[in-house]
Amino acid sequence: MGLNDPGREEQTVTDHETVLVEPPMYRVLLMNDDYTPMDFVVEVLMKVFNKPIESATQIMMNVHKKGSGVCGVYTYEIAETKTATVHRMAEDNGYPLRSTMEKE
Repeated sequence: MGLNDPGREEQTVTDHETVLVEPPMYRVLLMNDDYTPMDFVVEVLMKVFNKPIESATQIMMNVHKKGSGVCGVYTYEIAETKTATVHRMAEDNGYPLRSTMEKE
């Protein structure tokens, strides 16, 4: 009998477990500066991080009073994209607003 015998049953034996590993997460933070207007920071939080105005205002106040504020927690690629988007928006509008990301 050949390998392509229609009467032959195939069996697959697996003796290992599949382990799913959660990707590392990164906090995205906005950093305070003396030049970026508060309303622009709120706009960035609403547009880039999809925050409602109340949350955006609270995060902006944390940035203003504490020097930085957490915008969200994301996988590396998403955090990197959001950080770059903040920098591009700030540059396009002539502001020095900076964003950083740190591993949780």
